[in-house]
Amino acid sequence: MKGVNLGGWFSQIDAIEAKDPATFPGMIGHIDQFLGLTDFQRIKDWGFDHVRLPVDWFNVFTSNISPRADIMDRLERAVTTITASGLNLILDLHRCPGHDFEQALHAEQSFFSTPSLRSDCLRVWAILAERFGSVPGVILELLNEPVAPDADTWNHVKAELAREIRRFAPGSTLLVGSNLWNHVNEFEHLTPIDDDNVIYSFHYYLPIVFTHQKAPWVPGKAFQRSYQYPGDYQFEDEKGTLPLEAGIWNKDRMRNVMKHVIRFREKFGATVACNEWGVYMGGPDRQSQIAWIKDCLELFAENQIGWTYWNYKNLDFGIISQGERLFANHPPYSNPERTDYELLKLLQSY
Repeated sequence: MKGVNLGGWFSQIDAIEAKDPATFPGMIGHIDQFLGLTDFQRIKDWGFDHVRLPVDWFNVFTSNISPRADIMDRLERAVTTITASGLNLILDLHRCPGHDFEQALHAEQSFFSTPSLRSDCLRVWAILAERFGSVPGVILELLNEPVAPDADTWNHVKAELAREIRRFAPGSTLLVGSNLWNHVNEFEHLTPIDDDNVIYSFHYYLPIVFTHQKAPWVPGKAFQRSYQYPGDYQFEDEKGTLPLEAGIWNKDRMRNVMKHVIRFREKFGATVACNEWGVYMGGPDRQSQIAWIKDCLELFAENQIGWTYWNYKNLDFGIISQGERLFANHPPYSNPERTDYELLKLLQSY
């Protein structure tokens, strides 16, 4: 299981627009232009076996949870074209009514405390599962990076979502993430749902002060510093930083962190995967970027963990960067295809 994310197509369109507003063609134009058959054939030819397609609910549905015909038609064509290209597909509900993984950095998400919002989410999944659950090779991901107030709440809600999806997609593989942005540590508190056809996923960006250093959307002084990998990170003179990030970070530290996931797999006989991981292209030095990615790949291989790299195109993490002013002169993209071939070859080698 080796794939790439298609973030920025049906999700995070607002971020695409904000980066380059003068050239943004509108949502319909963007969806029509951003990705297509050539991309999926390229991904397949590169040796990847699947893609993860994040979808923000408000792009596809109205506020009363009716499908937007123009966008739903395009989503159906996307799923058909991707699977016809020989790729499996993870259909990821990236944002749902009352839940936004980015806003969760600053505010409690009302999805978990408001029954009407959970009902709206169940309605979203009823429609998506009915439309896509019978498509061979499609995996249904309940919710991207849940941020529930506690593990018990997420364990309850994920079971509720899974039951609703199963009403319309009895044969589909489900994908369930851990709480607190799919954090590895939360596998200590994650409970398996009563279903044999499930993959349990984590996201991996640790240490996040390294992978997201200098990222303009991440608050805090700690993220404005420069870090190398491997490295020794110290924050004792700063407030509001991440104490769990302190200390020496190297392959051994990352191996130890991933033990939470391995213990869960061994305890429950579960299938696990990392369906988001990557490093901000505008932050770390190149040698550190490549060293971190290489260590992740070696640990995934060592532990037989499938993975989905973030991201195929743009959104500051892409293998390809096209039309991103911030990276117009970024050396890894300095070729006619605007493709980071060093990164690509490393991903292909595992």
